[in-house]
Amino acid sequence: MSWLPLESNPDVMNKYLQSLGVPENWQIVDVYGLDPDILSAVPQPVIAVLLLFPTSDKYEEHKNKQEEELKKAGDAMPENVYYLKQVVSNACGTIALIHSVANNTDKIDLKDGDLKKFLHETLSLNPEERGAKLLDSAGIINTHKEVAQEGQTEAPDCNDPVNYHFVAFVNKDGQLFELDGRKSCPINHGKTSDATLLQDAAKVCREFMERDPEELHFTVVALTSSA
Repeated sequence: MSWLPLESNPDVMNKYLQSLGVPENWQIVDVYGLDPDILSAVPQPVIAVLLLFPTSDKYEEHKNKQEEELKKAGDAMPENVYYLKQVVSNACGTIALIHSVANNTDKIDLKDGDLKKFLHETLSLNPEERGAKLLDSAGIINTHKEVAQEGQTEAPDCNDPVNYHFVAFVNKDGQLFELDGRKSCPINHGKTSDATLLQDAAKVCREFMERDPEELHFTVVALTSSA
C-alpha cells in the first residue's frame, strides 16, 4: 500500500491541518535559511520544525549506524513523547504533522475531528500499533489524498518511487526530539526550550545537510502561532 506524497508547501499543509481540526492561528511557514538572521524572521512561538530531505545512501547509512548505537545503549522509549511508526510508503508528511501536533496538545486547542479522535484512540498504543491504526483512519487518509493533489507540482502516481522523507523536531520536557517514523524510536538531540527550539532544530538540520553535501534539495518549515 502506498499514499500520494505530501508536498512541502505551507498552503497545502495548513489546509490539511485545519481540515483535521487544528485552529487557524497555528500555521506552517517556510524557513528560508538556517542562518541566525533568517531564523530570527520566523514568527514565534515555534512549536515544531519539519525537515524534508533526500533519502540517499548517506541517510540510510547514518540511520543504520544510529539504530545500532541505540540498541547498544538500551535507550527506552520516552514516556511523554507521542511517536508512531510509518508502515505505509509516502505517509511521512502526514506522520510528521501528526508528531508536530500530538506533542503539543498542551498548546494547541485541537477541535473535535479525525485527528483528535485518532490521538485519543491511540494514546495507550505502542508506536507500531499506532502506525497500523493510521491505516484504518479513513478521515485522515481521505484528507491526505485530497490535499496531496493540490500542490504546485504535479502529483506522482502513488506507486512511483519518491526519494524524499519528512521528519519532525519538537521540544518535549526540555529535550529536542527528532521524530522519524522510519526509525525505531525518537532521537534525543539534547536540551532545548520553547524559546530556542527553532535554533536548536536548525543545528540538527545542518547536520543532515553536512552528511550529504552533494544533495541540494532540503526544505525546512515550522509550525508557529499567528495569535
